[in-house]
Order: sequence, then structure tokens, then C-alpha cells
Amino acid sequence: MLRTTLAATLVVASLLAPTAAGAETATRAETGGDGIPALTDSRGRVVTLRGWNLADKSHSGDAALSAITEKHFRDMRAKGYNTARLLVFWDDLEPRPGQYSQAYLRKIERVLDWAAKHDVKVILDAHQDIFGPAFESRGIPAWATRTDGLPFKKHPDDWFSEYFEPAVQRAFTHLYEDEDLQRAQARMWRVLADRFEDHPAVFGYDPINEPMGEMREGEDLATAARRIERDQITPMYNRIADAIRQVDRDSWIFVEPTPIVGEGVPTGMGKIDDPKVVYAPHFYNGTMEAGGDYDPSARWIENYEAAVTQYAKEHKVPLAVGEWGPLNNSLPNMNRFYREAMASLGRYSSGWTGWEWCYGAGYCAVDAAGAFRANKELTAEPYAEAVAGRVRSDAYDASAGAYRLEYEAAGRRGSRVTELSLPEGEWKVAVTGKAVSVRKGQRVWVYAVPGARVVVTVNHG
Repeated sequence: MLRTTLAATLVVASLLAPTAAGAETATRAETGGDGIPALTDSRGRVVTLRGWNLADKSHSGDAALSAITEKHFRDMRAKGYNTARLLVFWDDLEPRPGQYSQAYLRKIERVLDWAAKHDVKVILDAHQDIFGPAFESRGIPAWATRTDGLPFKKHPDDWFSEYFEPAVQRAFTHLYEDEDLQRAQARMWRVLADRFEDHPAVFGYDPINEPMGEMREGEDLATAARRIERDQITPMYNRIADAIRQVDRDSWIFVEPTPIVGEGVPTGMGKIDDPKVVYAPHFYNGTMEAGGDYDPSARWIENYEAAVTQYAKEHKVPLAVGEWGPLNNSLPNMNRFYREAMASLGRYSSGWTGWEWCYGAGYCAVDAAGAFRANKELTAEPYAEAVAGRVRSDAYDASAGAYRLEYEAAGRRGSRVTELSLPEGEWKVAVTGKAVSVRKGQRVWVYAVPGARVVVTVNHG
């Protein structure tokens, strides 16, 4: 499709083509991100991720991933989103020790093929909620769950509190500390990466969703989280990164702290010794998770931003938020929340994936007819998916419906093509500088002369 779209510009493109292969990188210091590096693609372009999680927690075995269809990717792309964080489950991949389900791998591949067809990047997320099937959830297989006989009980009205049940906490300790389980988890990731490292849709890997751990007597939650992140989660990520790099040298690895960071607690996680790491915290507030309204006076967004940027600056890694979005979007302050959250994310992150793209109520982005649910439309903005050069400024003014990108095009060894995505609706695009643009629907491609100063403006209406 892209080749057909751009066929009329082949002459211009050939004139602007680089003279040699190469990649130039950029940092978020060049985009106002206070020294946080930017995500880049294989062509060295500065990348922004905007998208949603795709989840099918209800089906497993022969029915695994059956709730996710091509429609999800087609609809997401039509509304301007370019990224999906796809939930996959270790218990489906390896139902018995050392026996990997080829049927499940084929199901994942089918979903990835749909993503590639619609030009959506995918982050493969090894998801867990309350550890796994041993606790009536999904994630780590029952055969890899060790509780030492400690008790567990369900909390139907507060599922997150199940993380603090003694059996669940001990299971995390064994996962982090038992050498055979360490090897099993690393092997599982090597199998996934080996199968999908060449797939055009795969952009990165998220080794474990919302890792937790076992609190010690006398510890408060923040102290325990920092210790677990430092002493157990950091080594785990290094082990998994080593396993992935045995088969995939290029994809990004998205590492998460414990969910406690959502309350504005800086992580205790140490350095992950890998050149392509993304810090990927989640952006949830306890009050809103319980169905409450946003309280601007609590300064939660400001505190969260200060906490999560600390790690990215210290370790010089990009930052992309893996999950966010409140349960009840229609409360009085939610319009303000989405506006302030989007502005904050735009200041420091290389993008985000919201929770979740589904057709219904609750957290769903859209309703059964595919229309945005209350205030979710505020997540759809014009943005630069990939910038071929050094970003000087990049901002969207929601009140004016105006987006402006200024960049210095890459040198002769860099990519020529900058890509923009527009939400649904009427948008006017203008380009100044030594560059030309091609537009098809909600996509814009800008070709610039090496080193040119280019300004792209997008206005609604």
C-alpha cells in the first residue's frame, strides 16, 4: 500500500535519497525532554509511540488470542495510533516444563501479521496478574509457582490486594531466586525472541508485567518496592536481556518497575546492562483505579512525572508508559485529567500505550460501535511517528487544535523520510523549508534535503 501511495513521488524521493546507509540518533534534550534519550528506529529516526494494549485474558489453550482480530489493528490505525502492546502468557506458551506450544506461537504470529498489514508496531508483553493460574489468574505457569504451603485467599472486591497474600509474595521470591526458574524464564524469552525477531511488526519486548515481590517484616510498601527492584528485579531483567540478545540484537527491551511508582515513588531499579532499554512504568492512581475522580489539587501528575523521569535521566534511557487510563472516564474532572496527562506525557516520554483497546465499557477506549468513549478522544492528537533528523520542537496545543514540528533534517547518511499521523477529522498540513510532503488520508510523509530546517504545521478544520 505504501509503495502505491508514494509512487508519484519517486522522482523527488530519488533526488533526496541518502548517499550511504547510516543512522543518526537524537536525545529528548533536543525535544525539550531534559536529557532523556529518544526512542529510535532501525533507520535512526526519532520515534513516538501512541497506542493501546490488546488483551485477551479470558481465552487460553486452543482458544488463546481468539478475542483479538484484524479489526482491532485496522480501527486503531484509522484513529491515528501506531502501537499495540500485545499481552502474551507464559502459561500458554509453556504449559509443561520445556514444552513450548507451537500452536500458540502461530496464534501470536497471526496477530503480528495483522499488525504489520496495518503498519502498527507491537511490543510483546509477558503479562501476569496475581502471578498466574495457581491463583486463578494468568501469567507464570502453575508448574513454576512455589508457595511453600503459605496461604492464599481471593479478594473479589479488591483484586490488587491479592498481591499481598503470603503465597503470592513467596511465589515471586522463588521466581527471582530459584536458579531453575531463572533459567526457565530466560529460555521462555529466548524462544519468543527467536521466533519473532525478524517479524516486521515487532518493535520490542516487555519481560514481565507489573512485577511485585515479598515484603519483609517492618518494611513499608515503598521501602520494600525499592529493595525488590534493586535486588531481584534488576538481576532478572539482566538475565532476560542476555537471553534475548542471543537471538535478537535489535529490538528494544521495555523494563517495568513495580506498580508502586504510580503513586509517585521513584524506583530502586538499577542499571540494565543493555544498549536498547526503555524504562516503561505504568501510570495509575489508586483513587481513580477504584473508580474515583481526578483531584488536580493532589498534584499526582506532577509527582508522577518527577518520579519516573528520575530513572530515565540517571540511566540515560528512553521512557515510554506501558499502561495508563482511569476506570471511569465520565466523571466531572476527567476531561481535565486527560488534557493534563497528555501534556505531561508529551513533555518527557517517547510515547505510551493506554489500557485498553476494546469495544465496550470499563477501561475500553471505544464502545461497541467503535466510537470513542467519554474523553478518550483527547488521546488522539497529531504527532510525528518518526522524525528523520534532530527535533528542535514538537508540541500540540489542544485548545487551538494546532500541532507544530520543527526539525533539522538528517545529514547525507541519514534517512530522508519523516512520518506524521493525524487523528480522524479535517486537518490542514503545511510544510516549509527544503522539503516536500505526500499525504494519504491520515498519514503524511515529508521528504527533506539533507541538513534542511523544516517546519511542519497541522491545524484542525
